Amino acid sequence: MPAGVRRQETRHLPRKQRQPRRRFPLPRLSLPAPVRLRDNGGNWTPGSPGIPVHEPYPLPAPMPSAMPAGRRLAPSFFDRDAQEVAADLLGKVLCRRLGRLWLMVAIVEAEAYYRADRASHASLGPSPSRRSLFMPSGTIYMYYSRGGDSFNVSCRGRGDAVLVKAGLPLPDAPSSGPMLSAMRLNNPLPSGASRPLHRLCSGQTLLCRSLGLKVPEWDGRPVRSSNLFFLDVGYRPARIVRAERLGIPQGRDGHLPYRFVDHGRAHAATRNPLTQRNGPATQVLDYPLPGRQWADALPTLHGAPPSIVRPTVAPGRMKMLRKGRPKDRRP
Repeated sequence: MPAGVRRQETRHLPRKQRQPRRRFPLPRLSLPAPVRLRDNGGNWTPGSPGIPVHEPYPLPAPMPSAMPAGRRLAPSFFDRDAQEVAADLLGKVLCRRLGRLWLMVAIVEAEAYYRADRASHASLGPSPSRRSLFMPSGTIYMYYSRGGDSFNVSCRGRGDAVLVKAGLPLPDAPSSGPMLSAMRLNNPLPSGASRPLHRLCSGQTLLCRSLGLKVPEWDGRPVRSSNLFFLDVGYRPARIVRAERLGIPQGRDGHLPYRFVDHGRAHAATRNPLTQRNGPATQVLDYPLPGRQWADALPTLHGAPPSIVRPTVAPGRMKMLRKGRPKDRRP
């Protein structure tokens, strides 16, 4: 508006008839472009001392070049019985590439599921959301559980799988400082504080949250890829703990001992079976079992006849129920 000319007062008029106020754009601030020099080796580096260098954004951190010594697990590792896979998976390292950083977690707890098991999703039959359970061994099956993501791998047998329940971040891994910082940033406490090291992945949803594993991104993909794989670093637990699975509703075969925990790292499990009071019965086994006869150690439903009598514990008494879902009966 020219100097000396006042804008007509139109506040008494309706809003649509008021004279619009002129808005002048703010002057744009021109920032100097980042300056980099190329050294003799062919790498981009900041300028040498004495040369003005402007960096409005930080340079990306380099990717760690070293990985723990070991070998990647082939899909044939999962082409076995689900209980054998769950027990042998203890101590293996789950490596996940997130951006320019590798996140590595040692498996501490795993659970086995069969199609004949009523606690398994496969017992409900194939569906678009459960198709990964019926794909070849070594296929990732992810689903939503309690508002979070859960990570599973299919095994031998249509519908059989292993649930990766808990893990422990590797404190001595390459670039452990940035790795732990990224995992704590992905999975903070509800108050915003950082979680302790042994509680970053102590649960199926906490593990996926720390590693940044999402259902739409990884469901149905092979477990061995360039950005996600299991690594065998040579660690073998001296003893393992076998107990009942967690979170299984009553009457859904929750009494079956298909949960395996590393005895030496049980403090990082979802619930420590060695210190849990009034909890389910546990069994400490030397690893590996002689002859690897998991089916002979405790009863299993895998391959059981359809007329099997399944015992389920009811409040105050034991019920023997035949084929079919248990019915709620009040005493």
